[in-house]
Amino acid sequence: MSETYYLFSSGRLKRKDNVLRLTTPEGQYKDMKIEVTNEIYIFGEVDLNTKCLNYVGQLGINLHFFNYYGFYTGSFYPKEKNISGRLLLKQVNNYENLYKRTFIAKKIIEGASFNIKRNLRYYNSREKDLEDEIHRIKMLRNEIDKCRDVKELMGIEGNIRKVYYSAWNKIINQDINFEKRVKRPPDNLVNTMISFINSLIYTTCLTEIYKTQLNPTISYLHVPGERRFSLCLDLAEIFKPVLGDRLIFYLLNKNILTENDFEEESNFYYIKEKGRKKILQAYDERLKMTVKHKTLNRNVSYRHLIKLECYKLIKHLMEDQNYAPFEMWW
Repeated sequence: MSETYYLFSSGRLKRKDNVLRLTTPEGQYKDMKIEVTNEIYIFGEVDLNTKCLNYVGQLGINLHFFNYYGFYTGSFYPKEKNISGRLLLKQVNNYENLYKRTFIAKKIIEGASFNIKRNLRYYNSREKDLEDEIHRIKMLRNEIDKCRDVKELMGIEGNIRKVYYSAWNKIINQDINFEKRVKRPPDNLVNTMISFINSLIYTTCLTEIYKTQLNPTISYLHVPGERRFSLCLDLAEIFKPVLGDRLIFYLLNKNILTENDFEEESNFYYIKEKGRKKILQAYDERLKMTVKHKTLNRNVSYRHLIKLECYKLIKHLMEDQNYAPFEMWW
């Protein structure tokens, strides 16, 4: 079983023999089982040296950094071990060819919007009265295949999200007054949760991509840019309804998170440390949850579903099998 570590304590992270040790200013320490470590999330004021970075790089462990307010700032992405020049050329070719790029981008939006609709159906069955939103999203999904390029596709995706978010006040039992998605900076507790959890999904996708031969900087729905792993954004679109939105509904509807877990500054909200710990525990548990895979006919974890998505994309790029996005069946 692979492990993910979340570090909140201030201190120094260093190599100690064959372990990674976080030592606090008070002299307390925590050793990490590096042989089963997937990734490490760092929220506290942690000092590292090149010896430590060389060690985690050698082990292929991703480090993800968050600032004081819990906003994602970046990742230490080790040197790639699984390199394929042939696959890299295929990735580039599928981006530069408008038809090929649009095909993959459409599939990503088809998968994301299907999972969005699945969420609405799930809560509609629990007497939330979401028939109107489900119908409107169904109509918008019919427009996906008509799009001629990614710009048109992003317009459809934006409209689907707008309808979807309009249903959240019905789904969530707390009085949240959530009207629209605001990212920079998030202006209420729901937007803050979305931003925080989406960054977790993004970094999880990055870790799973690292285990494959895919290059994380070449994407199809999102434009590849400087200083970002845009393929993670593509894959995250598919899994945000599954891993993120369902988690938000659960945490708020069960009153695990309330207004008391948030702090309001002059123009934005952020999650207090105790709230972040609650989210991280629930997110980690969700990644380890398993479902019976319809094709493999065995139980696989939510995390492994992301890795399987990478392999499906590789098969498509290598022209072995057309890409079909993950669609939630539960």
